[in-house]
Amino acid sequence: MSSSSFPPGFCFYPTEEELLGFYLHNKLENERTEDIERVIPVLDVYGVDPEHLPERAGEACRGGGCEQWFFFCPMQEREAQGGRPSRTTPSGYWKATGSPSLVYSAATSRPIGQKKAMVFYQGRAPSGTKTKWKMNDYRALDDQEQDIAILTSSPKLRREFSLCRVYTKCGGLRLFDRRPCMGSSETSGSQRSLFTSMRNRSSSRDHDSSSSDEGDCSRGQGTADSTAVTEES
Repeated sequence: MSSSSFPPGFCFYPTEEELLGFYLHNKLENERTEDIERVIPVLDVYGVDPEHLPERAGEACRGGGCEQWFFFCPMQEREAQGGRPSRTTPSGYWKATGSPSLVYSAATSRPIGQKKAMVFYQGRAPSGTKTKWKMNDYRALDDQEQDIAILTSSPKLRREFSLCRVYTKCGGLRLFDRRPCMGSSETSGSQRSLFTSMRNRSSSRDHDSSSSDEGDCSRGQGTADSTAVTEES
């Protein structure tokens, strides 16, 4: 898949359910890696100034019309050893804002992951200057069958990779604010084409050895939920 294969007017704006249920799920399970990393590359976003992130984004998020950029962020060594991850870049730092929230499946109404909102500050903590750069850090649940009470208080999360969506604060509506529901007749044909292309590529490679991947791919294409359409500006 190359940037030239995307149709005119294409814009990549997946729902939160698709980010967690398809992209992050397959990355954590080491499935469809080649295709997925062309769309969402691996990068320690917490070590790079945000203005340099768009040029390092995947093929589907390059160009002047893109309003958000996605990355798989690997677990830092200090985090693997039980410490807190570093969120300091050469010119500033990322700071969490608000409390983490759960992301729910539209199909089952059960939690499928957790979202943490971040804001970038220029300068050094704690006296940095707040900027327009924002980010959502998504992590998958370690066990989606955990008791609801546990999920809402202290869910067990997968730590190998998180999926980060970087964007800028905007006074008006952006493309990913205006995304129609997947079931709507107005759903973007180019968005469907990307999922179809990735599914067909994987199916043609794996059909003879296993038929389970196709089912996983179908389950990964979740429908849009209200939280995915009304992101904060």
